[in-house]
Parts: sequence; C-alpha cells; structure tokens
Amino acid sequence: MKITLLPSAVSTGAAVPSQYLTTYLVNDTIAIDAGALGFHLTPQDQAAVRHVFLSHTHVDHVASLPIFLENVAGAHPTPVIVYASEAVQQSLRLDLFNGRVWPNFLELTHEGGRFVNLATIEHGACVEVDGVRVTPIAVDHAVPTLGFVLEDAASAVVITSDTGPTEAIWTAANRTPNLKAVFLEATFPAAEAALAKLTKHLTTAEFVHEMRKLQGPATFLAMHLRARLREQVTNELLAYKLPNLAIAQFGKVYEF
Repeated sequence: MKITLLPSAVSTGAAVPSQYLTTYLVNDTIAIDAGALGFHLTPQDQAAVRHVFLSHTHVDHVASLPIFLENVAGAHPTPVIVYASEAVQQSLRLDLFNGRVWPNFLELTHEGGRFVNLATIEHGACVEVDGVRVTPIAVDHAVPTLGFVLEDAASAVVITSDTGPTEAIWTAANRTPNLKAVFLEATFPAAEAALAKLTKHLTTAEFVHEMRKLQGPATFLAMHLRARLREQVTNELLAYKLPNLAIAQFGKVYEF
C-alpha cells in the first residue's frame, strides 16, 4: 500500500513545510479527504483519483473538493465517487455546493454526465475499492468525524483524522492484522491542553498516551501539526525519543 500526505501549498516550486490542508493519496486512485487534492499537480494527475473518502466537514479537509471535481469532470465515462457520512453530505449540500459558495455539483451535469456520485459511509461498515478495504471508525472531534482503517492483502494502515482522546479506533486497530503504521494527529504543544480539549484535538502528551493504546508494533507518523507551532510540536514529540515515532513528511511516498 502506498500513502502520500499531499503538500498543502507550493512556493517558488518547493513544498511549504507546514500542513494547512489535509489529503492522503492512497495507491494513486484513492484520496482520504480533499483539503489539498484539487491543488495537487495537474488535472491529468488528479484524474487518476476515482474515490474520495471524507472524514468530516472542516474546511481544511474539504477546501479543494470543488476545484478537484471541476478539474476531473469528463475525464472518465463515470464520475468520481465521494464517500461521506450523512452528516458530511448534509454539510456539502447546505454549506459548500449551495449555489453561493460553489455551484451545486451534487445535482449539475457536465456534457451529459454527473460531476460526482455520493456514497454513504458509516462507522464500522467496510467499503472495498481498488483492492483496498476501507473501514470508517468514529473518533472524538468537534463535529462528527470518521477515521479510517485501510487494509490490502499485505498490510494495514490507520488514519485517525482529527480527534481528541478516543477509543473505538484503537479497538479496531488492535484487532487488525498486519498493521504497519498509524497516521495520528498532534495539533498542539503540551501547554495548549485547554485549547486542545475545547477543540477536541491532541496535544503532544496526549499523542503519546494514544500511542500506548495500540497493543502491537507499528510506526506512528505525526500529522496535523498546527502550522505556527510546528517547530515546537515537532521538538516536543521527538524529545520522547520513541523509536517508532516520526513526523509525517509531505510528498513522501510511504510504502507498507
């Protein structure tokens, strides 16, 4: 399984070393979230993505979805499928594709074809696409949010999405064979515990506490570091000197 955390932006041709937006590219054809997806490379490159799973409605996870859908319209005989919970679909209709922020791509057609097909996902219900089994698992964030367990014939990876301290995804992870890696958020330094609790994110100390809920071996890749505090969060995490902990790198193809 190949997973890439897409860069959030580019500056003078080089990736900006901060995470403002979130998209994971899986095996080139599957995206987890669409924060950065529509800003990635060319429309031709984007057209390889046929399945988009949305974790929740916050703008850093859906920001470029309209751009992406416009870029790939008509590239294939059938439209992209966007997989989302009922809560996320309601927000897409009311808040994004509402004819004000963006045209209603959920209903409009392009040259006789739809821009997108929606598929409903829910906690615990596995979906298989392009050889990858994707199981959504509810996590504890400020809005209804799903993390994901990804499995293929050889390996498994967990992407928690945005969450505070949580339980169900660790229960799922602990019963998943061949688990190789966990992409786990670390938004705030330890001193921002009150803000982390209010917004339902993790501090560096809580990140390490969540790591200990996994019973077997796996690499933990820290993501969603708050941009203006990135250096502080990074230093706090690395100070734990945990051999299975690394900071996720943008644009790097991780193979599991």
